[in-house]
Amino acid sequence: MSPHAEIRAYVGLGSNSPDAEDMLTRAREGLSRLPGLRLNAISPRYSTEPQGYADQPWFLNQVVELLPAPLWRPQSLLAAMLRLENKLGRVRSPDPALRYGPRAIDADLLLFGEESCADPACRVPHPRLVQRAFALVPLLDIAPHVRIDGVAAAHWLARLNYRLDGRRIFQ
Repeated sequence: MSPHAEIRAYVGLGSNSPDAEDMLTRAREGLSRLPGLRLNAISPRYSTEPQGYADQPWFLNQVVELLPAPLWRPQSLLAAMLRLENKLGRVRSPDPALRYGPRAIDADLLLFGEESCADPACRVPHPRLVQRAFALVPLLDIAPHVRIDGVAAAHWLARLNYRLDGRRIFQ
């Protein structure tokens, strides 16, 4: 990458609260207010089947593309996202069975340019990105040529067992 190339970071947003649309809007607005960070693209919203913990409402998911100034690193962006989740009412259950349970808002750092980060507190690319149609479908809407670990995101999506019905993702 040239020293002047813009880094593109991709964040997956999700909510299955009763006011999920508003929560996604508030999360996008919160991200856009962070200094040195520009919201560049927003995918359509998808209604998605819960994964890991099925006894909960469906989610609304979307992906946003951010253009971070050079001062941003994956760890600092993730820390800002966690603060935003907390501000918007995200409560993390201590019960491991509810790890993928209901949530007011979820913000996942999917990609930060072509960087890889193995820090257990900030894994980039997101460690489950290539397994999740609910993240790959909207990611491809706004970044059709993006690569994950050197492989086209479309290739990863083609390997998954999922069904797209309009703006509903079954997996």
